[in-house]
Amino acid sequence: MALDGCGLLCKYTLFIFNLIFALVGFVFLGLGLWLRFGNSTRAIFQFEALNSSAFVIAVTVLIITGSVMLIVVVFGDYGACNEKRCALQIFSALVTILAVAVVVFGVIAYSRKEEIGLRMGEFYSSIYLLYVANGDPVLAVTLTFIQKLLHCCGATGVPLLDFAKKTCPDPDSIWEHLKMDACPLAIINVFNRNAPLVMGVFVGTGALLLLALICSSTLAKKLKTPPSPQYIILTQSPSSQLEYIPTSTSISYSYPEQEPVVFTPLTVANIPIVMT
Repeated sequence: MALDGCGLLCKYTLFIFNLIFALVGFVFLGLGLWLRFGNSTRAIFQFEALNSSAFVIAVTVLIITGSVMLIVVVFGDYGACNEKRCALQIFSALVTILAVAVVVFGVIAYSRKEEIGLRMGEFYSSIYLLYVANGDPVLAVTLTFIQKLLHCCGATGVPLLDFAKKTCPDPDSIWEHLKMDACPLAIINVFNRNAPLVMGVFVGTGALLLLALICSSTLAKKLKTPPSPQYIILTQSPSSQLEYIPTSTSISYSYPEQEPVVFTPLTVANIPIVMT
């Protein structure tokens, strides 16, 4: 059905939201699957003693989060592009659950920031040890990204002696040629120092999900089943006047009753005879 300006705005907003959501979901799922089934990291999941480690937990969260995001995108895009109310209602329910989960997780992360920071440091240490043991180039790219982002160098913080010195960022001063921040400690400090910012990121994500929920609900209301079409009933009264009766179900015609026709048998007596 044709949408008005508000409906079209919500439709295209949902499309852009789902596009971004899909990209992030693919990144999370791809990274999680690579860390789970990669040749250099697969062995970690085969030891029961490591099943509760920060690395295993983080990889599991990445895979689950990416999968859920892609499922949400499927319903959102299908409902918005094809204007299907049922799909939009399922999308709204999933987005509501995600929004609540994100805000709750943000509050928990803020209240337990020291423990979360330690877990993040352990996650980095796991990647660092795997790189030192295998020299995986993909792990090298991951370490380089983290270390440039935090401006730290390996597990020791000594660029000249660290086993992963090739992944360390360029020093900004003469002193940093000899000593930089160790990355596990830098991660813990950054997380503790920026805990309010992390909380803001979670709340902002929840607000974006709420916006998507509002657009989805609005679009679903615009796509309500249209009312049944009106028909016209034509009736003819004995006075030969047409009457208009509106209805939404059927068409009916009625006609005046006809008097029975009486056939008179023909006889010779009834036929005049003309003589010429």
